[in-house]
Amino acid sequence: MKAHTVYLKMHMPQATGFRNITPQVSDAIRESGVKEGLCLVNSMHITSSVFINDDERGLHHDFGVWLEQLAPFNASPDVYHHNRTGEDNADAHLKRTIMGREVVVAITNGRLDFGPWEQIFYGEFDGKRDKRVLIKIIGE
Repeated sequence: MKAHTVYLKMHMPQATGFRNITPQVSDAIRESGVKEGLCLVNSMHITSSVFINDDERGLHHDFGVWLEQLAPFNASPDVYHHNRTGEDNADAHLKRTIMGREVVVAITNGRLDFGPWEQIFYGEFDGKRDKRVLIKIIGE
């Protein structure tokens, strides 16, 4: 069995946003030489996410609005207890929990074995600094 690891460096200039990372994941699979196996993609930070969905601008806007309704930004320690530690990003932790940490996708014939419209996204909820995404590929 082969194993291949790639780390993507992520830096979003804004505090929140979404980036399609499917091309980078596909490149890593080609580099690995794996034809049949699994690909794990996960955010290595607790205020960002990796998830699968459609690459449609309106949907991305809706995600942002929905997440802000569920966990609105508020730096006050009276609103979020986490912010009593001196942080101001409790909402980002909650948003990450909702959107998820990782995805696992089958590799078939050397390619991501997606359903219609599926793409892999990085979600940022506390940006303006460097973060990493792990791509781990295993298979034959």
